[in-house]
Amino acid sequence: MLEAEQILQNRYQLQRKLGDNGVRQTWLAQDLQANDTKQQQVVVKLLAFGGTVQWDDLKLFEREAQILQQLDHPRIPQYVDYFCIDDRNLWFGLVQAYIPGASLKEKLAQGQRFTEKQVRQIAIDILNILIHLHELNPAILHRDIKPSNLLWTEDEQIYLVDFGAVQDKAAKEGVTFTVVGTYGYAPMEQFGGRAVAASDIYALGATLIHLLTGISPAELPQKDMRIQFHDKVNGNSAFVKWLSEITEPSVERRISTAREALDALKNNRTFSTMFRQVQKPRHSQVMLNKSDSYLSIKLPKQPTVIEVFGFSMTVLFLVLTGFVFLAGILAVLLFAAPLFALGLLLVLCLIWWTMLDGLLLSAFAHQRVYITKDYFSVELWLFNFCRNKIIGNTHDIQDVFQSVMQLSRKSSFQIESCAEKEMVTIQTEHKRYSFGMGLSAMECVWLANEIKDWLR
Repeated sequence: MLEAEQILQNRYQLQRKLGDNGVRQTWLAQDLQANDTKQQQVVVKLLAFGGTVQWDDLKLFEREAQILQQLDHPRIPQYVDYFCIDDRNLWFGLVQAYIPGASLKEKLAQGQRFTEKQVRQIAIDILNILIHLHELNPAILHRDIKPSNLLWTEDEQIYLVDFGAVQDKAAKEGVTFTVVGTYGYAPMEQFGGRAVAASDIYALGATLIHLLTGISPAELPQKDMRIQFHDKVNGNSAFVKWLSEITEPSVERRISTAREALDALKNNRTFSTMFRQVQKPRHSQVMLNKSDSYLSIKLPKQPTVIEVFGFSMTVLFLVLTGFVFLAGILAVLLFAAPLFALGLLLVLCLIWWTMLDGLLLSAFAHQRVYITKDYFSVELWLFNFCRNKIIGNTHDIQDVFQSVMQLSRKSSFQIESCAEKEMVTIQTEHKRYSFGMGLSAMECVWLANEIKDWLR
């Protein structure tokens, strides 16, 4: 039986109980070995193995300790220690830094109502944390975002706490995970054991709706599994639409990444206006074909007038110099050292062909992108020959988006300039595949939308 003033591990003196859900106890304690007074107060989570506590509970507890030990984020309480005590009962303990504040659940219970400005800022803060977690390798899913797991400090800073439901890798076919989550906040795919990054985004949206309305999403009416909250708020219409889109019950129709959701929120745009309403630009020469089994994109090479002129002059120069060198070497072959001259001729021909090949690629090569349900490829074609092909796994695709590459140039006066080139990027778990450099921004957004819609 744990009591106040009790000392665990000859280090942590329990002060007062913060919570007890029947499986785990949470205590505020003092770290007697801490050198810094700011680090003296810690939170000790304790799990007594046996009785109602099952192996799944212990697995989740150990996973939480392992994940927290690897994390380093200013808005996630710092990991301190993990220990085991065998004293009548087998206790497992997890220690984290104490963050003074109250959970948003406590704030709501006290009758506090949050303004739209406050809710938007909370959304931005949590999305930034999720971007950090979801873009780790492997990605980390919290799986239990709700008001009780968001800590509000006196200076209105938000912390994400309680990683007891964390998943440290994407679910793979044939691998099962403990089903966790809180009804009203967790989406349906999570209860089916198929949590993805968009599942955390849904839980955040349900939490924000609770903050705006003061009503738990489990108590709000639903229609076609969508939370009906619009008549309970008087906020900005774009923000309300954004909340509707991140709480879309179908994971295929939901905003899929935290970065995408944050971009939509900051720019006051909805997902549909960002992507789904973008049409192919009228004068675009991009050729796109799609069916249920594949998506094919052919990107045209559009050389500038300067590139065409430079190419023509360079080819003319190479031809003229080639004839001069050839004539000189033939003369040497006739009168001097024939073997040396033959070797020199081969080297010059190789250099000449390499330069010509590079010029042909820069002026006439084009890219093709081919996507099936199993793989995708980004290919470089010169006339009817594939010169290069990069292949990836379609199941590894995490996001597709418009991106910008900055090209720095220095003039003869050492003045540096920077040109920006639009392109489309396919983001997988380990790598980025970019193509379409030189297309317009609207073409890139349109292509990204087409690829994402086909993948869905």
